[in-house]
Amino acid sequence: MRKGPYLYYTIGKQKHIALIAHDNKKDDLVEWVSQNESILKGHFLCGTGTTARLIAEKTGLPVVAYHSGPLGGDQQIGSRIVEGEIDFVIFFWDPLEAQPHDPDVKALLRIAALYDIPLAHNRATADFLLTSRFMKEEYARRVLDYNAVIKNRLGQFMKEP
Repeated sequence: MRKGPYLYYTIGKQKHIALIAHDNKKDDLVEWVSQNESILKGHFLCGTGTTARLIAEKTGLPVVAYHSGPLGGDQQIGSRIVEGEIDFVIFFWDPLEAQPHDPDVKALLRIAALYDIPLAHNRATADFLLTSRFMKEEYARRVLDYNAVIKNRLGQFMKEP
């Protein structure tokens, strides 16, 4: 739905949640998922490589696995956000460890912001998001229609003397 310069997309009651963790944070994410299994089992889960496998093995929850982050998994998650197939991201990242695929991580974070996707970087934020009233209801996220903005800018540019 369009309203002004914005497009609105509905995040359904069942969320499509991406679960991602850097190597030093994988155990933390697996523990967090285990503690929140009763909530997460009602949603569609996916994740990058080893993280998805570990979560599925430790919890028994079905988790669709994409490639490992350094092998394109972060990019796959980002493309699924653009395609409307992921609408929620839990990404336990390690702020003290340099990552060889840091540009991919930044691209994923940029896409999540661009498409108004809820994103948790740590346990506290993940806890707040998971206990939000919006976890049990639909939510209309608002995305600036960048195509219309660019078209408008081009139109103004073409009118200038």
